[in-house]
Amino acid sequence: MNTQILFSGLLVFTTLTTLLVTGLLLTFALLVMPGLGKLSDRAFLQGFQVIDGIIQRGHPVFVVVWLGSVGGLILAAITGFGLLDGWPRGLLITAAALYVLGVQLPTIRGNVPLNNQLQTLELATLSEPALAGARQAFEPTWNRLNLLRTVLCLVVAVLLILLCVLR
Repeated sequence: MNTQILFSGLLVFTTLTTLLVTGLLLTFALLVMPGLGKLSDRAFLQGFQVIDGIIQRGHPVFVVVWLGSVGGLILAAITGFGLLDGWPRGLLITAAALYVLGVQLPTIRGNVPLNNQLQTLELATLSEPALAGARQAFEPTWNRLNLLRTVLCLVVAVLLILLCVLR
């Protein structure tokens, strides 16, 4: 297969999956977490456990979109590095670095461990003060990390769209 065609396909796939991840993160930032935030501590924690449980059980569309965005962008960066020069190469490398370091790293080092910790809680056995403490240990940090991921994912998506349109 022609390397240029392969790169173009990877770039389109990566742009699409990155936009889908951006939409997911934005939905959590604008709707899911504020909606859950209006619930009692127990209901908030239980609601998040249920939502995260669907993700952790490997929902197939989620897995394809999330992992596809990462793998696609890494492959596009490797393939495109030899095909592009100047500002297009810079856009691609910047997008890949921002995505790996600004979206995936906070996810792996921050959000996922918080999710995993929350999944271990036996909510039915916790007192109200313990529920409030668990929520306080989870919600503000998770939301800050998600805001960071959302903004940087949006920047990456814009860079990829620019690359698709202008290269």
